[in-house]
Amino acid sequence: MMRKTRPIAKAAALIMKECLCQRVQKAGRAIGRRFDEELRPLGVNNWQLVLLFSLGQQESPTIHGLADQLGMDRTTLTKNLKPLERRGLVETRRDDADARIRRIVLTEAGYALLDDAVPRWQSANNAFASKLPAEELATVRAALEILAEAQGEKLGSKSG
Repeated sequence: MMRKTRPIAKAAALIMKECLCQRVQKAGRAIGRRFDEELRPLGVNNWQLVLLFSLGQQESPTIHGLADQLGMDRTTLTKNLKPLERRGLVETRRDDADARIRRIVLTEAGYALLDDAVPRWQSANNAFASKLPAEELATVRAALEILAEAQGEKLGSKSG
């Protein structure tokens, strides 16, 4: 019995070939798995490490400011901070000037974990970075930044 090809098959093939979202997600999962394997002995995953490194480069950001920097909503950030708080890696404190504002602080235990994580991060990062020539890697990083920044813009509109 011959199976009839549905009209969507052509569109589906095109989407699977050209879809940026699918490609970024597929690469992100592969990269994330490698980082998670490398970080497992430290008891953190790649996303938690990015969050901790973000805290390590700035002094006591607000929940809102950190969420913006990471490109996520405050609710999701707060949810992701909870296990790090339970482990004593971060603390959430009220702002000295305005008690309505909460600030996130990396603790000494958090800084110690980051010290231990750097060589593991380098190993995982280099495993992927070494797959591309330096110029291509720079282009990929720049392209991903452009796409991430476009999140807040109206995509698809053409300006004259």
